[in-house]
Amino acid sequence: MKTLLALLLCAVLAGPATAQTAAYPAKTVYQSAALTITQVSPNAFVHTSFLQTDSFGKVACNGLIVRSRREAVIFDTPATESDSRELLAWLRKELRCRVKAVIPTHFHEDCVGGLPEFRRQRIPSYASQQTIAYAQQRRAPVPERAFTDSLTLRVGTTKVQATFFGEGHTRDNVVGYFPAEQVMFGGCLIKELNAPKGNLADANVQAWPATVQRVRQQYPRVQVVVPGHGQVGGQSLLDYTIQLFQQP
Repeated sequence: MKTLLALLLCAVLAGPATAQTAAYPAKTVYQSAALTITQVSPNAFVHTSFLQTDSFGKVACNGLIVRSRREAVIFDTPATESDSRELLAWLRKELRCRVKAVIPTHFHEDCVGGLPEFRRQRIPSYASQQTIAYAQQRRAPVPERAFTDSLTLRVGTTKVQATFFGEGHTRDNVVGYFPAEQVMFGGCLIKELNAPKGNLADANVQAWPATVQRVRQQYPRVQVVVPGHGQVGGQSLLDYTIQLFQQP
């Protein structure tokens, strides 16, 4: 049990997403005690904040920002309302962007914890019907606008997508994609390299490998893959996640 806990802690306490991918040398563009922002492509940035948990202590949590022509869309809120306020202030000041939408990729706190701040700033939130239903059941912050299996949003002169490929980390997890720069936000469906299986409380472990295989087939040219926790990578993160959950 102690060994398992140690492995889990190694995964969830991983630091900000600063690994270099083949496509783009990642660089930190903002860092405070609570929030790190890492540029992973010309117009995509990973935001990393920290969630205090009872089981695993302080957990680093990733989300994605996509910008185009002074508009931005965010996948997953930072972990808290104050972190979300800090992120939105940075976007206004440094990128001079209006945030068009936020898209939580599932109902857990590391995806929806900052929604009240987005609502206060009149930024619409979109999530799958399943995510909204689960958030309501768990009395978590609830996204405002529902979609069924997929969503496409314009951001500036480009677009982003959110798609449900099947169950895995949760029964509602969706994947974000930025086609123009081939950047994927896998969220907690995708593991960083060498991570253990992690939190399985709401998981469908049997379905998980096939779900990620469908993601792999849909995006064969993806260059940058952002996991929900830990370091950014490439397609090897998809392969690693498939292999991890094929194991008994």
